[in-house]
Amino acid sequence: MEQVPPAPAGSPAVVVLTGKDGPPGMAAVEAAVGPAMWASMRVRYVREPELAAALPDADVLFLWDFWSGALPKAWPSSGGPRWVHIASAGVDRLLFPALIEADTIVTNSRGVFDEPIAEYVLGLVLAFAKDLPATVRLQDERRWRHRETERITGAHALVIGTGPIGRAIGRRLTAAGLGVSGAGRTARASDPDFGTVHPVELLDEAIIEADYVVLAAPLTEQTRDMIDAAMLDRMKPTARLINVGRGQLVVEDDLIAALRAERIAGAALDVFVDEPLPPSSPLWGMPNVIVSPHMSGDATGWREDLVRVFAGNLRRWIDGRQLRNVVDKNLGYVGSNRGRG
Repeated sequence: MEQVPPAPAGSPAVVVLTGKDGPPGMAAVEAAVGPAMWASMRVRYVREPELAAALPDADVLFLWDFWSGALPKAWPSSGGPRWVHIASAGVDRLLFPALIEADTIVTNSRGVFDEPIAEYVLGLVLAFAKDLPATVRLQDERRWRHRETERITGAHALVIGTGPIGRAIGRRLTAAGLGVSGAGRTARASDPDFGTVHPVELLDEAIIEADYVVLAAPLTEQTRDMIDAAMLDRMKPTARLINVGRGQLVVEDDLIAALRAERIAGAALDVFVDEPLPPSSPLWGMPNVIVSPHMSGDATGWREDLVRVFAGNLRRWIDGRQLRNVVDKNLGYVGSNRGRG
């Protein structure tokens, strides 16, 4: 059963790590909590240099700057806030030994990015099948070159990662006519979103028949570098790799070598080991690669949606109710009855 970090009897202290830009629409937080209660809160907006000084007195940390790596060094030896909420779905950059060992509850922003990422993946599948990148390049060159394109109906997609984002991708691709299966921590024969879920231990077998391999898994020690030269060699030469998970799921040098040798047909990458992707990376100039700047989940209004997720959880915290999107700190997954793969 999910724990509830007790709200303090006095004026709770909320620290917001803002980064370059602060969270928009914090009026939504005030409205959710109630103006009187919000007025009694001690809300402090800080940047990285002020974080260590602010944390010892904090009851809640809202990690708006989810790219920040400052929290491990700033974490108080006395134990830290009772609750940390991060404005992202991924928590791999957040979890560190002192936080894992503390009684602190961690929640994330699951749900904001699921459908936008699923739409983005469908767009990438269509872009590959209909050769849209080449069409744009040829238009820029004012060249008329007729080509035949592929059907997506009946093609097979393997979605690696059966959490909420992976499930949204599976539903979207199924609706578009693809056959879909999943790969996750637990094998299942009749999954509502994937049909078959293969255990990740047998990924080398499941990947053989896929026309599209979609990476939507969280970054853990088990998933790091899971797509390497050996796994790429198992893919069809006509298959494409789509990564909307984490750059570290893929051994980038192995992928570049496979693309150069045409051992796979292409890759669409929204995440990379180093971000921004360095201008020197060969991926930029490869005609069979689509590069996007970690934007697959960032549909219009996403920042305001992130604030609303925190606002709702803050109201629950004040009311003494169970928090939503609680993360299993030992696994890096969100606690849920389904889709934790």
